Amino acid sequence: MRPPSLESVSFTSDFRAVVAHADFRKLYAPRLASQAADGLFQVGLASYVFFTPEKQATAGAAAATFATLLLPYTFVGPFAGVLLDRWRRRHVLVRTNLIRMSLVAVIATLFAGAVQGPAIFLIALLTLSGGRFFLTAMSASLPHVVARRELVMANSVMATSGSLATLTGGGLGLVLHQTLHTPTLLMAICGAGYLLAAGLAARMHPDRLGPHLEVAPPSARHAFRAVAVGLADGARHVCARPAARHALTLITAQRFCYGTGTIATLLLYRNYFHDPASNGDAAMAGLGAVFAAAGLGYFVAAVITPEVTPRIGKSGLIIVAMLTASVFGFALAVPYEPPPLVLGAFLLGLCAQSVKICVDTIVQESIDDEFRGRVFSVYDVLFNSAFVAAAAVASLTMPESGKSYAILSACSLGYAVAAMLYLRAVGVARPVPVLPTDSAGNLIPIPVPVEQSRPTPE
Repeated sequence: MRPPSLESVSFTSDFRAVVAHADFRKLYAPRLASQAADGLFQVGLASYVFFTPEKQATAGAAAATFATLLLPYTFVGPFAGVLLDRWRRRHVLVRTNLIRMSLVAVIATLFAGAVQGPAIFLIALLTLSGGRFFLTAMSASLPHVVARRELVMANSVMATSGSLATLTGGGLGLVLHQTLHTPTLLMAICGAGYLLAAGLAARMHPDRLGPHLEVAPPSARHAFRAVAVGLADGARHVCARPAARHALTLITAQRFCYGTGTIATLLLYRNYFHDPASNGDAAMAGLGAVFAAAGLGYFVAAVITPEVTPRIGKSGLIIVAMLTASVFGFALAVPYEPPPLVLGAFLLGLCAQSVKICVDTIVQESIDDEFRGRVFSVYDVLFNSAFVAAAAVASLTMPESGKSYAILSACSLGYAVAAMLYLRAVGVARPVPVLPTDSAGNLIPIPVPVEQSRPTPE
């Protein structure tokens, strides 16, 4: 294992240090497979619902779709947290992917039969809700496979690689859509991805990821009854820890602004940059470029976050990222042309992922292990509710073209105000140096040189 150092080291060496842990690799592989399948699923669903000539996207329709897809994530969160603090998290990783594989097979059958209506959305909701359950289990499991001092890098690798895997899966979905025009095939490949993720997760020892309870956990029936109490406990745990509380408040505001921009981008490419009556291929290709640019931003965030945080701290990087999103997000969107919008997607992706990596780490470092599942459920509720709220506001205020200088200005101001309030709440202190530890995580005493006494001059 690489000994800790006060100096910043390269991303490559930090990456190698984290993946040197065998259990981290076992946790890392199923996340990549599962999130790549998520990308395929999302593109397949979008191509079937949005990008057809007879289905013109509107702000209301986009808002309703995002709300339908994200609200179940929010409601799954409390149940996931309570159960993840009782059930073996390795079992959760395996079984959620097997269930999603089965649901995707049903959706593929409905696509093949050209079925329309609520059945598609109902099964999609269950599938994506299972994804949120899976990712919550991942977040709660991560501190069990790496040392505390490596959590920043581990979160960077996990979150960013997962996002890139989703974008890669989405890119593959775009290629298949452009060449084969068959969402049924996309769903079949997606199901295979979930099956692969389940098999990779099954390699982990059943007890390795916790939770490690001192008393026997209650039955599942009692656990469901305790959902409200568990969520309240998680919220109280966060409120009692200012660092976690301020970080979650900040990312809720950031998610609202980012969600508003996402709705606007979808409408711009579907209704403003391209003819709404077209088959949607050009619009999907343009959105593919936006998502690819955002993915590149996620990757750059993984490179710079571990490099920058030792110098300015996690809170300092959060503030810099939010102010960067405020200024450059506005400047690059104002022309309402595709090239600067793609560059803006890169910068906003970089800023958003940098903020998320820092917030994930702050929350993990600030809470106790027995509360991690419940706290990350609160995190999920805030994270997804903010996007749903952004979609609701957009449905009432945004034109169908997606072009609105007033909304763009409000988003830019929102990033800046959130940054300033966070700065006022936490300040920006210099990061605490990482002290050397042994393989068990115990501090290694640093010998202090003793000044030798000098003979007293006569």
